[in-house]
Amino acid sequence: MSTNIQRLRVLDEARRWIGTPYQHQTSCRAVGADCLGLIRGVWREVIGHEPIAVPAYTQDWSEPSGEETLWNDAKRHLIEKPVDQMAPGDVLLFRMCQGAVAKHLGILGDSSPHQTFIHAYSGHGVVESSLSAPWARRIVAVFAFPERIE
Repeated sequence: MSTNIQRLRVLDEARRWIGTPYQHQTSCRAVGADCLGLIRGVWREVIGHEPIAVPAYTQDWSEPSGEETLWNDAKRHLIEKPVDQMAPGDVLLFRMCQGAVAKHLGILGDSSPHQTFIHAYSGHGVVESSLSAPWARRIVAVFAFPERIE
């Protein structure tokens, strides 16, 4: 599958999740998802079986240890790319507070004229938000999904 076709599939699938309620540790379209659950659900529909069983995790992720658990796992299963080369359908990793571990994920939606991203946000569910300056400056890494597993 060409990269552009796969990106469109990722983006279309992510948008199908809009309106899914926010629910920690869940990954079921229209039932509940957190930000990782959204990425996992899109992976299952576009790529195939998830590469690992995701263990239970707390809402503070790896903050007590300071380890970049989410970032390191993303590097193992996704394809990291330069932030300035992000394109619709790419996974965005955010650091919500300076000095904290990166622990929020989204998928880049529209890139022009105004950038958007799709994410599961506590209190809001899965939404497509403007990638405004406050959000954009929190991006620490960008990843593409790997090719579909047959």
